[in-house]
Amino acid sequence: MQTVLIVIHLMVVLSLTGLVLLQKSEGGGLGMGGGGGGGAGGFLSSRGTANVLTRSTAILAAVFFATSMLLSIVAGWDRKPKSIMNSPAGQSQPAAPVAPVAPRSGPQVPSSAPQAPAQPQ
Repeated sequence: MQTVLIVIHLMVVLSLTGLVLLQKSEGGGLGMGGGGGGGAGGFLSSRGTANVLTRSTAILAAVFFATSMLLSIVAGWDRKPKSIMNSPAGQSQPAAPVAPVAPRSGPQVPSSAPQAPAQPQ
């Protein structure tokens, strides 16, 4: 179920990105609306193209929002609430003590600092 939602979500994201790039911005941008070099010169007027792209963008944005919410709900289905306050006191185990590490065998390098006597004289 989650994989299907992710695939649908990704298709919506790619379509939404493409639609946003096709829209005419204030400065002209990558928009195809209007005459000149854009591909839809005689098919739709610039106003009709803008309305179709705007509505399609709004629909895809709503689908994007819905798939995002569904993905977050599906991800939370397997999650079970846990609290340390509800667990019995004897159930938790302290960490096991770590065994001491044996000294390395091989040449020992004497320290250069003089050793203090174990007992004062």
